[in-house]
Amino acid sequence: MLFRDDDSGSSFYDFLLSKRPEASARFPHPIPQVQSHAQAPAALPPFPHGTTILAIRYQDGVLMAGDRQATEGFQVSGRRIEKVFKTDDHSTIAIAGAAGPAIELARLFQIELEHYEKLEGDILSCEGKANKLAQMVRGNLPMAFQGLVVIPIFAGYDLKRREGRIFKYDVTGGRYEEIEYYAVGSGGKDARDTMKPLYRRDLTEPQALKIAMEALYNAAEEDVGTGGPDFVRGIYPIAKVITEHGVRDVETPRIAEICTALIENRRERA
Repeated sequence: MLFRDDDSGSSFYDFLLSKRPEASARFPHPIPQVQSHAQAPAALPPFPHGTTILAIRYQDGVLMAGDRQATEGFQVSGRRIEKVFKTDDHSTIAIAGAAGPAIELARLFQIELEHYEKLEGDILSCEGKANKLAQMVRGNLPMAFQGLVVIPIFAGYDLKRREGRIFKYDVTGGRYEEIEYYAVGSGGKDARDTMKPLYRRDLTEPQALKIAMEALYNAAEEDVGTGGPDFVRGIYPIAKVITEHGVRDVETPRIAEICTALIENRRERA
């Protein structure tokens, strides 16, 4: 069912804020107040966190990838979590931070883009999608003050400019474009340090995928929150490519082959 009113226009997110504010992250339960010096705010119980995600531009578009592990304090709470989501035919979102709100944000963003397209008979521009996601991240700010921080990366193929684009965000909803690559999460710095010397503008898709897998592998070696390839369980990082022809999943056997070759290469060097 589609909705339109004078306040929300073509935006499902704005409609949700106006009609069902309790369903939006912008109106969380209030933060417990300190009544005296002896009484501290109630701490949140442990909850799952998604860790390392990245995006890298190459000749035909953008490749997005993420590890599969979620942590809860010092424990692994999930080994097969999805962190990279297709949002429409030419864009994806990757999530890091508090897993529950992050996944909810990704799904709400999918609905937002679908709702706009059905009402307007057209798709939002790549810039418009990035701006809308910034508004939604900003709406999560009250929950971020309570520790439920959500940090996404948005990647899309700009059909007008005929190129892939990457956008990063801060906790306040600030939106910034990266023209080469980016990574965020507990292992984000280690992943960026890996991509920095390997990146060049004329990368092919196989080269970009190999760099992405190496970046996630290095992040897993340095960061306890990032999960590496699990050959016993058959769990490997997830990756998607966004091009002029749409969004496509990178097949698991292909990722497994790259991870195996990466480990063999390091064993030989050692």
